[in-house]
Amino acid sequence: MTIGTALRAGTTALTAAGIDDAALEARWLMAHALGVPHNTALDRSAAAPAAFAPLLARRLAREPLAYITGRQGFWTLDLEVSPATLIPRADSETLIAAALAHVQSPARILDLGTGTGCLLLACLVEFPSAFGIGIDLNPEAAALAARNAQANKLADRASFCAGSWADAISGRFDLILSNPPYIEAAVIPGLMPEVAQHEPARALDGGRDGLDAYRAICAALPRLLTLDGMAIFELGAGQEGDVVAIAHQYGLERVACSTDLGGIARALVLHMQKSFGSAEACR
Repeated sequence: MTIGTALRAGTTALTAAGIDDAALEARWLMAHALGVPHNTALDRSAAAPAAFAPLLARRLAREPLAYITGRQGFWTLDLEVSPATLIPRADSETLIAAALAHVQSPARILDLGTGTGCLLLACLVEFPSAFGIGIDLNPEAAALAARNAQANKLADRASFCAGSWADAISGRFDLILSNPPYIEAAVIPGLMPEVAQHEPARALDGGRDGLDAYRAICAALPRLLTLDGMAIFELGAGQEGDVVAIAHQYGLERVACSTDLGGIARALVLHMQKSFGSAEACR
């Protein structure tokens, strides 16, 4: 079978399985099977590699493309991914845009629930004088994020470790980022199979109401933010009001909330109320 024939058959099979962008995904799988960059021009008259069929079978079983190829683009970065982490999504780039709009020259950045390190590393690219720390509960995720820092030439300005949110962190930060688990536990089994069956449940499950992680993180922010520091959270659809209310309990107030390309309120920017922050700083 030629590459062209295999691509046509793969596209047909992926389309029948209900997978969007079937032709593009078939091409990415073929490039991965050939061991070449996904944007390489393919000789469609050449023989298809034997590796293509098992890769296609994995995708037809609804394993995410990024887990099959082991790569995902985010912002300006090329990142390694694995089933230990969520796959970075374009929606999360809204947090980077919000940081650029509301934060000026942060010296210290903290990323809670860092996963691949995508948020922290993207901010380090944009703020070249900053140093960042990424925390993830899963040691495998923290190790993967460290590899991504090394691969993107950011290892000298980033440190990653395993821990539960900010429990082991001291000091203050000018920018705190988090894309926490925010999906209601009961909803997860009904999500698309790529998510429900393959992405790590601990990185999805926000508890009964989807807000458990926000409560834990907001409780820690008064001791972690500098007086002029900003915290930026990724939100699930419809969560802005609830998260703002939780934040207010800990002396935090809303600065802005940016929408993603789908119009969903996605990046919530918070800072300490000045009176509360000054009192905390004196303790």
